Amino acid sequence: MAPDTFADPAQHILVVDDDPRLCGLLARYLQDNGYMVTAAQSAAEARRHLTGLKFDLLVVDRMMPGEDGLSLIKHIRGSSTVPILMLTAMGEAEQRIQGLEQGADDYMAKPFEPRELLLRVNSILRRAPAPEEPTRLELKFGRARYDLARHQLTLDGATVHLTSSEAELLRILVDHVNEPVDRMVLAAAAEEGSNPRTIDVQITRLRRKLETDPRQPRYLQTVRGTGYLLRAD
Repeated sequence: MAPDTFADPAQHILVVDDDPRLCGLLARYLQDNGYMVTAAQSAAEARRHLTGLKFDLLVVDRMMPGEDGLSLIKHIRGSSTVPILMLTAMGEAEQRIQGLEQGADDYMAKPFEPRELLLRVNSILRRAPAPEEPTRLELKFGRARYDLARHQLTLDGATVHLTSSEAELLRILVDHVNEPVDRMVLAAAAEEGSNPRTIDVQITRLRRKLETDPRQPRYLQTVRGTGYLLRAD
């Protein structure tokens, strides 16, 4: 199916479904239509992503082994108002009501047409409150600056070239500045094929572009047993 191009490319969706085929299909379809997508095949994996990443919308399957979608939605609503679209194979009104009572914004019964899913996603995101404007225009790291609006790194006023992987890693770290980010979360958010060891290599390259002395990093620090932390001046 040809892309419908509804999305704001900055919008990030988390798809949670234990069926790997459906999860992959949904992720690819939403990506083809302009969204940034992260996929999880269990509630536990979804929780890890939610710990380190920010999402504009969640698509959550109700029936999953272990922790189900209702429990996950209830957990999320304890600390977040992120919009949630629940997927369910159950057609009974009571089952749908349970999802809405736990905090889902909308639901869709399986099977469904991909275009209807896209229209629902687009509708929910249109209704969601606009994110607040950042209170800071840039982050400072000694001689380096990061423009929050342009997602651009400069050193002494000159633009620093970043690969797509480096740019994505830096964006995630900036989103969680002064907070540790798990290496597994960084690997999951990076380009396909990335793993914790690959992330370590990319972090080393970022340090060379960001730090005055990469061997003694002041800003892009390692948090033992967790991952990495980006500190700003």
